[in-house]
Amino acid sequence: MAWWWWILPAASALLGAIVLLRGIGALFGGRFLGGFFGSAIGGSLLAVGAVTALAGLDVQTYKRLTYERPVATIETRQLGPQLFEATLIQPPSPTEPAGSTNRYQIHGDQWRIEARVLKWKPWANVLGLDSQYRLDRLSGRYEATQDELNAPRSVYPLGPEPGNVDMWSMARKSKRFAPMVDSLYGGGAFMPMANGARYEVWLTQNGLIARPVNPAAMEAGGSGWN
Repeated sequence: MAWWWWILPAASALLGAIVLLRGIGALFGGRFLGGFFGSAIGGSLLAVGAVTALAGLDVQTYKRLTYERPVATIETRQLGPQLFEATLIQPPSPTEPAGSTNRYQIHGDQWRIEARVLKWKPWANVLGLDSQYRLDRLSGRYEATQDELNAPRSVYPLGPEPGNVDMWSMARKSKRFAPMVDSLYGGGAFMPMANGARYEVWLTQNGLIARPVNPAAMEAGGSGWN
């Protein structure tokens, strides 16, 4: 958020408070005309500061509630019929300062990535808390239901090893004690696989979304996926 949305209201409110106090002092001192104008000007400056602060808060809601950030890039390379190599690239994070790149063999027509998402209430978003996530698994998906039932499946865990502290589960169990939490849920996104396709996966305040970012990915999806 731009600094002036807070600096200007604060300066206006401080000046208004000084002028208002002087005006009130003048009224009690018998200088009624000066006191009246001083109180009026001070009150006006305070009002301007309040209105500007509210406007700044409103602007911040538009920024925070539509905030999104990249969580992964997925590139696919065809190895055979309904068999692809998917390269999953994750950006730097506190646990992976250099980011990470891993490759997986995936059966199917589409890739699917899933995550556990912790979504805050809108007022908490305004204060600067963004949706939190942990990538959970990467899997293949078939277009035909019969293939989904009978063809080879592939699924890979992306989260930490079992036995580690699971904050998502802990928060889910104690949600009634966390008034800032709006919901805890599993979210996912899937896109068609094609040779040389590249996609970006983003986390919004409402969950995961995927976007094709090169011609091969856009051609694979057609108009229904763009």
